[in-house]
Amino acid sequence: MAERKIVVAGSILVDRINEVDAYPGLGELTQIRALSRVPGGLVPNTGMDIHILAPDIPVAAFGKIGDDEDGRFVVSVLEKAGLDVSGIVRSGKPTSFTNVVSVRGGERTFFTYPGASADWGYGDFPFEKVNPGDIVLLGYFLLLDKIDGGDGEKILKKLKETGAMTAIDLVSENSDRYSLVRKCLPYVDYLIVNETEAQRIAGTGADAPDRETCEALMRLGVREKVVIHRPESGSLLEKDGTFAERPCVKIPEGFIKGKTGAGDAYCAGALTAIFKGLSPAETLRSGAVAAVGALSAPGATEGMKTMAELEALCGSL
Repeated sequence: MAERKIVVAGSILVDRINEVDAYPGLGELTQIRALSRVPGGLVPNTGMDIHILAPDIPVAAFGKIGDDEDGRFVVSVLEKAGLDVSGIVRSGKPTSFTNVVSVRGGERTFFTYPGASADWGYGDFPFEKVNPGDIVLLGYFLLLDKIDGGDGEKILKKLKETGAMTAIDLVSENSDRYSLVRKCLPYVDYLIVNETEAQRIAGTGADAPDRETCEALMRLGVREKVVIHRPESGSLLEKDGTFAERPCVKIPEGFIKGKTGAGDAYCAGALTAIFKGLSPAETLRSGAVAAVGALSAPGATEGMKTMAELEALCGSL
């Protein structure tokens, strides 16, 4: 029997970070003081987080890149991180990228190019590489054109027919497009989202208690677990009605070096615990501790450590 694994499928891109002293005015020029390039998107962020948190869990990456230098760069980083990249396919379009303009010690502005990831869909998904019992995380919904256009629902439905367990992730968007996610929920085993995303999918108000929102999401079709995470707490509802809530790690002032990838890290921690069969309380703790790793460094994955190392870090805060 094949070894169980976690598959992270969907958005792959490159973040090109341009550091400046200040934003120029319209028609003005400013010098770029530093340049860097890192992988981004669901697949690199959550995939690498899972493998760092729990090196004993095999992780496979599915997605689409261009036949270009950015694509080769992403694959190289994922391979070095220990992920199986055989499910990544090539496109005639360039690798998706985001140009990030970052003011030193201040705000960031993002200019994104949809590229190859937006062209990834059902026809690119290597179902033959998924085994019964694997957990497949698919995303980002509300970002990938084909996934939002119906391929996401088709992929999830097919995965349930093959015996895999499914989870989805999405981007927070101020729109009425959450109905695209809602129709997929009957094929989703684990929904792990922040409070804003949860409320918009469920149709509950911003003041609704998390338990009420979890119950609404279960009624919409989520099969096994709903996890809602906030900066201050996490909540989890099981299909049998078991509900757990626990505060997140209390972080001292000045600790946070960056918030990029914190949601991906929480998802990675929670999925790691679910994969290992841990309790609801332990699942919430795992998500919260993993988020601390992301918050400890400017980039999405550079602060990630094993779960034992992060527990030690959290104990010292």
